[in-house]
Amino acid sequence: MDPETLWSERRHNRGRPPAHTREAVVATAVGVADAEGLSALTMRRVATALGSGTMSLYTYVSERDALLELMIDAVIGEQQLPAPTGDWRADLTAFARDQRTLMTRHPWLPVALAGRRTLGPNTLKALDHALAVLAPSGMSPRARSEAFALVSGFVASHVGYEVAQQQALGRTDDVREFVASNARYLAAAVGSGAYPHLAEAMAADGAEPPEADETFERMLARVIGGLG
Repeated sequence: MDPETLWSERRHNRGRPPAHTREAVVATAVGVADAEGLSALTMRRVATALGSGTMSLYTYVSERDALLELMIDAVIGEQQLPAPTGDWRADLTAFARDQRTLMTRHPWLPVALAGRRTLGPNTLKALDHALAVLAPSGMSPRARSEAFALVSGFVASHVGYEVAQQQALGRTDDVREFVASNARYLAAAVGSGAYPHLAEAMAADGAEPPEADETFERMLARVIGGLG
């Protein structure tokens, strides 16, 4: 059952005229998750942000999980889907970059996607677009679906790691000292001789960690380069 059907079956089930629109409820929930994370996303919290009673929220949706399904599909609808150019690797790279931008804007999305139960209309539209992008590759329909899942999984995992790192640094009072202390620890570890391959890799990479965008682009190129 897609989110639109899910919504239509559950909305207004108390027999009262709606005080809010579906879009307003979902947008409010997205705002809560964006600002406070999924752990803060409760029916009570969304109702408070909406300026209504908790029980009145059940007029629109029966449970938190159903609301989360609608939120996922709503934010996926923000991604632009330009017409394929025929260069499937370039188009898929652009799609992955846009996915990263979307997930960075909504940092709760990578985790939410892992527990998703339904594919809403916006999700199906994005999937169909990705399959069209991959059509010139000559891969079978199943292989195209798997290739898209592989790239999307990489993006979600990478963004999830980036978000976790940012949150960890955000809990540190002195970020510079934290980074410096971590660098000293790694230098001492590889200097012990116990990790020769790690020492070789760190020597090749240099002392300064690469920029986040640079790392993403390099890893994405490896993933997409292995398709086909």
